[in-house]
Amino acid sequence: MTHLPLIAVIEDEVPIVKFLHASLISEGYAIVEARTASEGIRLVTQKKPDLVILDLGLPDRDGIEVVKTVREWSTTPIIILSARDNESEKINALDNGANDYLTKPFGVGELLARVRVLLRASATISNTTDTNNTELKFGELCLDLLTRRVHVGDIEVKLTKIEFGLLRTLTKNADRVLTHQYLLREVWGPNAIHEHHYVRIFIANLRKKIEQDPLRPKWIVTEQGVGYRFSSNSSH
Repeated sequence: MTHLPLIAVIEDEVPIVKFLHASLISEGYAIVEARTASEGIRLVTQKKPDLVILDLGLPDRDGIEVVKTVREWSTTPIIILSARDNESEKINALDNGANDYLTKPFGVGELLARVRVLLRASATISNTTDTNNTELKFGELCLDLLTRRVHVGDIEVKLTKIEFGLLRTLTKNADRVLTHQYLLREVWGPNAIHEHHYVRIFIANLRKKIEQDPLRPKWIVTEQGVGYRFSSNSSH
């Protein structure tokens, strides 16, 4: 029997729950639902879904608390749905472990596309982990995590230590929006947390080395005002 991807919807607005239920079921996903943060945490713990769709404005606790709790033990992809559209809210959610963020109202096509991308990326990461593979491949781009060598097609690309660390962090979190703060913490360390210009400078250098057209990047995509996303679905 084919395994249907299981999606947990943690949302208290009944019309949105019904809309999500109908949209996701029609696309072949299995659904479980929760109306509160506490119920949602229990649901994720017991059912171990393949992906979580989470509202931030829950009646008992803020959805950020759900993200923090789930991230203590799980890497399950989390998409935030929220009426909060300011950048600080998005950054806070992403910094605490959410993978993506959609502002209400949203289009079902965009939501389904992001669900597909995150499920595909999650499966790829799981397969890599299971086989202890030290290589990450995305089309013509290949990273050898053991030897720290990078190739685009047959050409080896020489990266600095920081550039390789940045690319490794982006690719190991493929299709997840990574904030400036997250990248600084992971690549430069906690003391550089406010030096956003570091990220912009090194992203520009990295694009010059791996992108066919650095001004129209296909792999390292800018999330305006928030950070960057490595797109695993790019065709080069």
